[in-house]
Amino acid sequence: MRLLIVDDEVIIRTGLASVIAWHELGIELLRPAASAEEALTRIAEERPHILMTDIRMTGRSGLELAEEGLRLLPELEVIILSGYDDFSYAQQAIRQGVTDYLLKTSKPEEIIKTVLQAKQRITERWAEKSREGQLMRENRERLFAGWIIDGDTASGQFPSFLRSDAGLETAVDGFDDKQILRQVIVLRAEGWDRFSDALLRFAVQNTLEDMLPGAIAHVEKQHIICVVSCPPVDQEYPFTFRLESALRRVEQLLKCTLRAAVGLPVRGYAELHESYRTASAAFRYRGLMDDKVWHYEHVQDRQGGKAVLTHEEETTLGTLLLDNDSVTLTTWTRELVASLIAEPEVTPESFSACLHSAVIAGHRWLTRTMRATGREETARLEPWMMEPDAEPVDLGDMLFQHLYGLMHVYHSRMGQGQAAHVQKAIGYIESSLAQDINLQLVAGHVHLHPGHLSELFKKEMGVTFGDFVTDMRIRRAMDMLAVSPAKVSEVAAISGYEDVKYFSRLFKKHTGKTPSEYREEAMSFKPSGS
Repeated sequence: MRLLIVDDEVIIRTGLASVIAWHELGIELLRPAASAEEALTRIAEERPHILMTDIRMTGRSGLELAEEGLRLLPELEVIILSGYDDFSYAQQAIRQGVTDYLLKTSKPEEIIKTVLQAKQRITERWAEKSREGQLMRENRERLFAGWIIDGDTASGQFPSFLRSDAGLETAVDGFDDKQILRQVIVLRAEGWDRFSDALLRFAVQNTLEDMLPGAIAHVEKQHIICVVSCPPVDQEYPFTFRLESALRRVEQLLKCTLRAAVGLPVRGYAELHESYRTASAAFRYRGLMDDKVWHYEHVQDRQGGKAVLTHEEETTLGTLLLDNDSVTLTTWTRELVASLIAEPEVTPESFSACLHSAVIAGHRWLTRTMRATGREETARLEPWMMEPDAEPVDLGDMLFQHLYGLMHVYHSRMGQGQAAHVQKAIGYIESSLAQDINLQLVAGHVHLHPGHLSELFKKEMGVTFGDFVTDMRIRRAMDMLAVSPAKVSEVAAISGYEDVKYFSRLFKKHTGKTPSEYREEAMSFKPSGS
């Protein structure tokens, strides 16, 4: 596809010609013209597909050139480049069939994007003119999806365009086709605005096929799927190096960012689906890997990192929610995400499970704290749904928003006055039962004198501060014994008692049963009809 640049300023036309690697975009750059008159003498013979012209030039203007050029070549794509941000010029240009209007101050990526849009329009027109070509392209996409993505190998003969001899003669010269290894790569391209995502994928698809001999690329939803072939000599290093070099060049050329996961190498055509499956599995680690390119072999043996919050982390989270400190809560969620990503064995499943564990811990804190303060009813909250394609860091931000919502529900119901002081104290006790709770500590948290808090407790709750704490600890232990297989000593520690014998005596005093008897009875209870 040919591009002709026209500008009477030598710096502009040579700059446009040299600052962008046009040939790597699939664009043949014709020798730039210094005037509209020169361009008109060459258009008929050189027949450019895209014309990029300055709007104001000595002699004929760019609009006059566009009008005459479109008369000679009706399907010519015209891009006006101007130093004048003048809407009237843009209006006139549009009326005369100009398809795009750019300022000379436009960044290279904006110029690239505009030319690629013109190229795409031309390609689509060519396809529309040739129904046969359009059907071939649709059939090619269907076959690619069937063989590579769906693994439908029983549907017929392997598509010829996916064979290694389709454009790979020099790369595999001297090797039998059965010796050649093939791998599927799953890529994601980012960096353009969301309205240009489809155009970016189209550009990456074409550029990769130009840069990697024998590569066949296919756009599938948000991803680019690429099949590559390489001879069986020093496979891994040259291939990885070649792929990373190609991706870096594409990034530089298209001003974008690429991440790629590589599937297992295979030899038989029927095994390409397995390479795709493993590449897709590896791609799920995007955001958990620092590398630009990683292989399935790098992640296939991971056992999974931390999947649940520790009791200490749950306690810390409860304290943060009780403090109503959004800044500290933001820091906590980001540190949690960073620590999970840093684990050598982390998998998408363990990462997701730990974030869900944080959500469950937050809901459990809200339920217990509201119950402890005499507010059994809680607001109806939407369940936290992880977006399957979101980056881990973005999921951390979503986790913060959900936890912030729980925090807001609690504090919006606490109100003001003396009763509110007691309720906040109860919330703090609930979040800190495993710690050494005393009147002075809690009074300091709610900013009251210990004696005054003791009086308020007796007035509002009808029991002393110490009796209330003991009652909450025993109820926590009862809940754990009924549903958890934890040892009695572990239940005692989580409830705030280091001496298990003292805990057992206190538990029997309050419930009439030892911890073991209470658990046995709770575990043996079956609701009627079950």
